[in-house]
Amino acid sequence: MGPSSTMKKDISPTGHGMTTLFERILSGDIPSHPVARGEGWYAFLDIFPRREGHTLVIPTRPVQRLSTLQPDERAALMDGVAEVQRRLGRHFSTTDFTVCVHDGPLAGQEVPHVHVHVLPRTPGDGGGTLMAMWPATKASEPNHVALGALSAKLEEVN
Repeated sequence: MGPSSTMKKDISPTGHGMTTLFERILSGDIPSHPVARGEGWYAFLDIFPRREGHTLVIPTRPVQRLSTLQPDERAALMDGVAEVQRRLGRHFSTTDFTVCVHDGPLAGQEVPHVHVHVLPRTPGDGGGTLMAMWPATKASEPNHVALGALSAKLEEVN
């Protein structure tokens, strides 16, 4: 889902100077197919689903990155994911889901508004693992020295 060329120009809280597709869905300017809603979040079916039931859960405050959400907003978003899983699970008779967030454009985020993909998984659905989406690693053995050095540096970041 890429941004539309017909988007309204304004100052969006996402910092992109345009109203995002998801803001337009939240405002009702663009129709959506709701799955569930709650305090601070909204869930709707992806219009280009990877499989039946592919749902997007978004915060109602338009921010691009998870780290920009307030702690209570992140908690509410995850409550939304759990509610979507409950509903999809009942409908598709499953307790298995692929849950994915593309956090920023370099991670594959197409709409600059946090969104969580929730896909119900059932036997024979043709879906791969989340790992199948990652490029292959060139390493045949873990480099514990490099991992330890990076870990130590990350633990010191404030």
